[in-house]
Amino acid sequence: MQSKEVEIKLKGGLEARPLALLVQVASRYDSDIHIGAEGKAVNAKSIMGMMTLSLPEGKRLEIKAEGQDEEAAIRAIEGYLLSGIA
Repeated sequence: MQSKEVEIKLKGGLEARPLALLVQVASRYDSDIHIGAEGKAVNAKSIMGMMTLSLPEGKRLEIKAEGQDEEAAIRAIEGYLLSGIA
């Protein structure tokens, strides 16, 4: 299992559309991926789960992945969150 803490750089944070794009990025990987903030972690491949997190721009979150492609999954999600493009 690998994990990484990342600050959200997306303008406006993770609202509906950027959140859906994040779920699409996570869904490309076979690993189990969870995103957590403020003591709550949810499946990054679940749009409904992700919607329960409040993730504004500037907030720090933790990405955890476990599986064959965990490192690539974390890199891809981190890249999306730091891109500033939603």
